[in-house]
Amino acid sequence: MTRLLLVLLYLFAQTASATGLERMKDYFQNIQTAQADFHQVVTDKQGHKTQDVTGTMQLQKPNKFRWDYHKPFVQKIIGDGEKVWLYDPDLSQVTVRSFSKAVGSTPAALLAGGREMEHSFVIKEASRKGDLEWVLAIPKAIETGFERVFLGFKGDALMEMELHDSFGNRTSIEFLNVQRNPKLSPEVFKFTPPADADVLSQ
Repeated sequence: MTRLLLVLLYLFAQTASATGLERMKDYFQNIQTAQADFHQVVTDKQGHKTQDVTGTMQLQKPNKFRWDYHKPFVQKIIGDGEKVWLYDPDLSQVTVRSFSKAVGSTPAALLAGGREMEHSFVIKEASRKGDLEWVLAIPKAIETGFERVFLGFKGDALMEMELHDSFGNRTSIEFLNVQRNPKLSPEVFKFTPPADADVLSQ
């Protein structure tokens, strides 16, 4: 009984002492696919809410992801491994760009890239309020869409992202119903522009 108690205490101590950097390393090394619901809120530098949307996300390494906004508007962002497609049904418009250009400006591409994050960002521990373990990622290149991003982990799951851009806007993303390494169909990451949509390349 005493031996079992000591083992349990040791395991608890190991879990409790894990850092945000260790959580991030585990996330990028051990997760090949993931899916979750998300709640995304954007606020400006005065703290006013400018966007409040919900949707679902799926990703598969390397470089494949699907980010579907459901409410209050419908929009799709799909990365097929080489290109990133943004489809706006209301505008009947598709914007396409290479994955290498999108990785620095799209949260989904950032998460699906894995090693690109280590090469493109300076990663540091971050101390913030709450029960999550945080890391701070600062982009090395100046042409990315944001100045810094926080990643918040709980156990082995990524629970929150917070992106700050040069205009003082903050994008907070909370992940819900997170699934690690689910089986995903290859069709999830394929996209063909509708025949009546305008296609713009960047």
